[in-house]
Amino acid sequence: MIDAKIAYLALTSRDSRFDGVFYVGVISTGIYCRPVCPVKAPLAKNCLFFDSAAAAEKAHFRPCLRCRPELAPGNAPIDNGRRIADSLIQHIAEGVLEEDASLETLAARYSVSLRQLRRIVHKELGVSPLELKQTRRLLLAKQLLTETALPVTEIALASGFASLRRFNDAFSKRYRMPPGRLRKQIPADSDTSTLLLHYRPPFDWVALLDFLRLRALKGVEAVDDVSYARTVRLGAHRGWIRVIHTGNSLQVTFTHSLVPVLSALLLRLRNLFDLDAHPQIVAEHLGQDPLLSESLLKNPGLRVPGAFDSFEMMVRAVLGQQITVKAATTLGGRFADAFGEVITTPVPGLTHLSPEASTVACSTPEAIASLGIVRTRARTLLALADACAQGMPETAAQPELMIARLTALPGIGEWTAHYIAMRALRWPDAFPAADIVVRKNLGSVTAKEAERLAEAWRPWRSYAVMHIWKNLTPLK
Repeated sequence: MIDAKIAYLALTSRDSRFDGVFYVGVISTGIYCRPVCPVKAPLAKNCLFFDSAAAAEKAHFRPCLRCRPELAPGNAPIDNGRRIADSLIQHIAEGVLEEDASLETLAARYSVSLRQLRRIVHKELGVSPLELKQTRRLLLAKQLLTETALPVTEIALASGFASLRRFNDAFSKRYRMPPGRLRKQIPADSDTSTLLLHYRPPFDWVALLDFLRLRALKGVEAVDDVSYARTVRLGAHRGWIRVIHTGNSLQVTFTHSLVPVLSALLLRLRNLFDLDAHPQIVAEHLGQDPLLSESLLKNPGLRVPGAFDSFEMMVRAVLGQQITVKAATTLGGRFADAFGEVITTPVPGLTHLSPEASTVACSTPEAIASLGIVRTRARTLLALADACAQGMPETAAQPELMIARLTALPGIGEWTAHYIAMRALRWPDAFPAADIVVRKNLGSVTAKEAERLAEAWRPWRSYAVMHIWKNLTPLK
């Protein structure tokens, strides 16, 4: 429950740290805004506060055309209820949530009933699953109408509507205007379009690029001093993207071949760049420890790089066991060249699609070992590929359970499992205590001693690890 008095103080402060944390519906206008909206603040008596854009729209408020609520950064998943809601959002973005059957599958993953799932989602987001799906579709359509020159029919399909008629009807009913009213004169490109992804500042783009550049998968990713580019395969759709930093947002250039899966693409990019983090909350908590305070001042907004493709990142983690980052990157390039599908792009260095788990699972230890990968690790990669091909979940629905499942696979220990949880599962409280650099920079401590020190950093241990890796030097 939002405290109206505190929320109104936050609203009138215009503090960007509250952006995406709540929304304000103005009774006198019927419009809802972000707390950073540039218009004059309404009177307190005319304000209603909501946890989500979907809840505001359910109360019959329409989005502000100036602050554009669809650009507000989302909330990071912390507790189990929020994890369930976050997983539901991912299902919607991936385009798999259409009927109760999909909801039942999601409920079974969390060991809850369908009724409990609906109740949890309503408590967390203030709306039903279907209302949430409709709101997210319409907000994506609104952004595409405003920022791209894509035809309205393509926008309707990219947003998840089965037909242009249904899209026009839903848009007009919700926003009380035809979609065409939001169109702007934007130069059309026959092959690509751009969209903006926003976040809560501060954001250390340079440090994130440095991290990704050292670990880039040759042929699949290309990272330079200012941009991140990669090939993309989502279902039957193939293409490429390039991301640069501009203002308080990331600008994503994407090929039109990816328009039908745009919702899933944007979600994966938000995960990769950790755009839904609350850096101020993380910094306030970790900054209480003198061990990390200097690093937090040196690199404000340091994020935890996620994974665009979970299997790709898991393979990279296994290849990185007990060898240097550079050596693992070399092996990763060979692996992508051997098992990735060739693709033609205009971007130098992008030549292959990331290997699929199903393809690798059909290989042999001998074929993988021929790439210079030790045989025991080759067997681990086959076991991992088989598990992922059989549907191992790719989200942090139950991170403790996922870590247990990972460590049950041959050749995957606690370090690898926690590193995967930290990046591929997007778990903010993962902690690879056995990591050599972490232990060394904490004073050459044991893994148990590192875990004891890290207790004070919960639930943000993943962010603490990034600071330990980047700025801590071995303690004397």
